[in-house]
Amino acid sequence: MLNVGVIGYGYWGPNLVRNFSLVEGARVFGVADRDSQRLRAVETRHPGVEVTSDPQELIANPAVDAIVIATPVSTHYDLALRALIAGKHVFVEKPLTQTSEQGKRLIDEAEKRSLVLHVDHTFVYTGAVRKMRQLVDGGELGDLYYYDSVRVNLGLFQQDVSVIWDLAVHDLAIMDYVFPEKPVAVSTTGVEHVVGNPADIAYLTLFFDSRALAHVHVNWLAPVKVRRTFVGGSKRMIVYDDVEPSEKVKVYDKGITVNGNKESLYEALVSYRMGDMWAPRLETIEALQSEAAHFVRCVAGGERPITDGHAGLRVVRILEAATRSLQERGRSVWLDSKKMVRTA
Repeated sequence: MLNVGVIGYGYWGPNLVRNFSLVEGARVFGVADRDSQRLRAVETRHPGVEVTSDPQELIANPAVDAIVIATPVSTHYDLALRALIAGKHVFVEKPLTQTSEQGKRLIDEAEKRSLVLHVDHTFVYTGAVRKMRQLVDGGELGDLYYYDSVRVNLGLFQQDVSVIWDLAVHDLAIMDYVFPEKPVAVSTTGVEHVVGNPADIAYLTLFFDSRALAHVHVNWLAPVKVRRTFVGGSKRMIVYDDVEPSEKVKVYDKGITVNGNKESLYEALVSYRMGDMWAPRLETIEALQSEAAHFVRCVAGGERPITDGHAGLRVVRILEAATRSLQERGRSVWLDSKKMVRTA
């Protein structure tokens, strides 16, 4: 039985406690939060779970095997490092850290101690994103042309991170999992509308060594909630709408075929392919429950998590580059392509 200590019971913490309580082979031993009202809520909903206002009590407790961190990103590095040094496996909410240097230090510490470092890229564990990965790996889409996503809603405004670190991180994690090729550069434009706060609207364009292109639009000021992604290939195209109650993934057998001399627009003959659309069957288990079970299996069997520290670090590197590009009014910032290879 894996004894889990959860640090942070704010927005995401209750979901983590609930799902780890349901996973076979795991037990929520304790919860730490500085808000006494939140701790009373834990005692009401989960009798028998120990509570404390000091996260160090959980980290130092020899009965706790793993620490789950659901706190602001500015605290991730310190809490995760202390937990790893104490010999605990770590499950940390996205994004992994504020900087890539911090991320590398956590990876080194976890590997040195043979501990699991897992990053909560929740969407990777949804049936929809897993199906997209399966279709790409199976060659159903052909050569990948583009990834185009819109992730917008009204709020939640945050003072410590921009909309890029809050919303774009999801699409970057999905793309890191689905695309076999990794981006080599990013260009970002955006703006803030609340004085003293980070950007609340942003547009990221990611470039690849191939002719593929990715575009991510994130916005805290939209009147409706939209979570829609398009993935286009030479054979087929995918529309992934996370807001849809059913048929979240639709595959379109549509595209173009270029015949003749491709070097000359005048001699090339473009024909359109208008085939069928189908919605594949998806897993219905809650993504966070599937992810929690995966973490427990990795700890028990010494497996490498799908969203391990390296996956988290790749996303943080892009977030850093995107932030730098935003500060420099959209100038393309290059990434280290040798370190952006999908390994999972």
